[in-house]
Amino acid sequence: MYEHTFVICAYKESPYLEECVKSLIRQTIKSNIIIVTSTPNSYIEDIAGKYHLPYYVNEGQGGITQDWNFGYRCARKYNKSKYITIAHQDDIYEKEYLALVFQFLKKASHPIIGFGDYYEIRDGIRVKKNKLLIVKRFMLMPLRISSLQKSCWVRRRILSFGSPICCPSVTFAADNLPDVIFENHYRACEDWEAWEKLSKRKGEFVYIPKMIMGHRIHEDSETTAAIGDNKRTDEEFEMFCKFWPRWFAKILLRQYSKGQQSNQLGKTVREEL
Repeated sequence: MYEHTFVICAYKESPYLEECVKSLIRQTIKSNIIIVTSTPNSYIEDIAGKYHLPYYVNEGQGGITQDWNFGYRCARKYNKSKYITIAHQDDIYEKEYLALVFQFLKKASHPIIGFGDYYEIRDGIRVKKNKLLIVKRFMLMPLRISSLQKSCWVRRRILSFGSPICCPSVTFAADNLPDVIFENHYRACEDWEAWEKLSKRKGEFVYIPKMIMGHRIHEDSETTAAIGDNKRTDEEFEMFCKFWPRWFAKILLRQYSKGQQSNQLGKTVREEL
C-alpha cells in the first residue's frame, strides 16, 4: 500500500485507456492504481486484469462527477490514501509526474491540491504551445511564488477570469479535504466549480510549473460534446457570476468563449510524440 493512488475513471471502450495505464505504471515513484467505471464491460475488465489492477464498479448514479467522487471514495476507503489523482482515461502522464508532485507538495505546510503545467495531444501530436496554453500559464504565474499559494484572494482572482487548472493534472491532499469534491450539476465546468469551492479553504494551491502530463483533445471527449450543444457556455456564465456582477460576467464570457475553439482539432504549433 502506498500513500498515493491513481484513480482511472474509465468510460465505455476508450482506445486510449491502455496507454494511460502504461504511463502510470512507468512512474519513477510507485503508487496504487485502480480503475473505476459506471459502464462495466469486458474491454475495461480485460485491461484491469492484464495489469492486475483493482477494478470497482459504480452501481449508483453514473456521470462524470459521480464517477470522480466514487473513485475518490474508493481510494480513501480501500487504500487509505493521503494523496489522490483522478486520471482521465484518454490522457498520459510523464514518468516524473508523481515525483515532481511529491517534491512540491511536501514543501507545503497545508496543501489542498497540487497541479502542474501540461501539453495537449491532438491527432497523436504533442502540442506544447498555443494561445490557450500561453494564456493559462500567464494566469498561473502568481502561484509560482509559494507564499501566494496560501492566499485565498490570489486564488480567487485567478479563477475569476477562468479556469487555468488542468483537471487531470491535479493531485488532491485528501487529509485536508472534504469527502466529496465535485458537485454533480455541471457537465463541462465541474472542475472549475470544484476549484472555486476549494479556493475558499485554508491551505495551499501548489503549482508545478513544468509540463507533467499530456491532455488529449479529440472529437469524442465530453468537453467537445458540451461545446457542441452550448452547455459549456451556459455553465461558464454561471461560474463568472460567482465572482462578478452579471453585466461584467457577460463581457468576460464573450472573450472566454473564444477559447472553446481550442477544443476543436485544428492547426497549431506541434511536436512529434
